[in-house]
Amino acid sequence: MNEATPTQAKPLVMITGASAGIGAEIARTFSEAGHPLLLLARRREKLLELGLPDAVCCEADVRDRAAIAAAIAEGEARFGPVDLLVNNAGISRLARLDDQDPEEWRELIDINVTGVLNCMHALLPKMKARRHGTIVNISSIAGRKVYPFHDVYGGTKHFVHAVSEGARGAAAEHNVRVMTVSPGITKSEIDKTITDPAAFAVWSADRDRMEGGIDAGHVARTILFAYQLPQSVNLHEMTITATAQAY
Repeated sequence: MNEATPTQAKPLVMITGASAGIGAEIARTFSEAGHPLLLLARRREKLLELGLPDAVCCEADVRDRAAIAAAIAEGEARFGPVDLLVNNAGISRLARLDDQDPEEWRELIDINVTGVLNCMHALLPKMKARRHGTIVNISSIAGRKVYPFHDVYGGTKHFVHAVSEGARGAAAEHNVRVMTVSPGITKSEIDKTITDPAAFAVWSADRDRMEGGIDAGHVARTILFAYQLPQSVNLHEMTITATAQAY
């Protein structure tokens, strides 16, 4: 944890999966905008390497509700209530359902689905009680379209859209916003979680055709823009891809 004395008056932003890729870029972007940060990842050393000021860095797996609660308690004790949750942690075990090890199904569901639910469950009641707060769930364009080798992964991302829409409706009367951001192929470390060779070949061919896809910083700045809108304005869904990504 960075022990510097906090100087910001801006509210606390919590980001899961913040150690690399999109999550790290979101952390940098919100830090530059003056927000204190609560950063969660399974690799705390990677969070510390970001070197961001006014950041509480916690080793926490989104599958572990107790670890999430402990991280939130630590962050809020230092910087006040979490006003923005960015549910970014996720993996992309791409494969055909019938070829895939069922243990990979479990990992996909536990991280991409249950992990999102765990963090929302920990913070939504507090946000509703304060009548202020925003949740941004990072989905994927695969949560809106169906692609080869995305069988179970795509199912988890379709879930993120469904639960976000349900929670958005329920939270609206409490002045709490729920948003969904669906990036297309993005320059990040997500490719390191694709273990099926056939799936990786198809996915990487698309990535290479688009010169790696969009920069993660564009996703981060899109989230910052949406968050900075007045609390009375909710950008329900945002899809962001490379111009060359036609599908």
